[in-house]
Amino acid sequence: MNANAKRFAVALAVPTTMLSGCYVIPLAPDGSPVYPLPYAPPPQAGVAYPPPSQAYVASRPGTYGGPAPAVLQARLYPANDLATQTGMITGTVTNMMTGKGRFQMDYKGELLSGEATRVSGDERRGVASAYGAQGTYMSCEYRMNTPYQGAGTCTMSTGAQYQVHLGS
Repeated sequence: MNANAKRFAVALAVPTTMLSGCYVIPLAPDGSPVYPLPYAPPPQAGVAYPPPSQAYVASRPGTYGGPAPAVLQARLYPANDLATQTGMITGTVTNMMTGKGRFQMDYKGELLSGEATRVSGDERRGVASAYGAQGTYMSCEYRMNTPYQGAGTCTMSTGAQYQVHLGS
């Protein structure tokens, strides 16, 4: 092997060896690392699981900042004659796992959006409100069976009343 070939081989081997231990970590706008959160299926109804200890949660790889938000389907079924004219309505609720959530749905072509909040003193009960650009608003009361499933009632500013089912 001639001297130029040896130099070329060394020139390729040195950067490869030096960079082989490097990897890229995605960062959030505030400079903190963003790790992908593992998918955790919703717990099965009727099965009680003890909450994990803080030491276990802190030691789990891939967790960042607590539980990930869960997007739940909201299905509103007519509960009076006025609501029957519109029929079933669907929307989404994003449970932030902090006692708050975001709510969105389409009602007669108008996008209603708002928030859901758990009631103080009763972690399963909550209220939700949504408002649209054309002035339509909605108020709901609900009760969660799990963080992924619940039910309640909603009343629209038009007088339409619905039974709401959250989750799958």
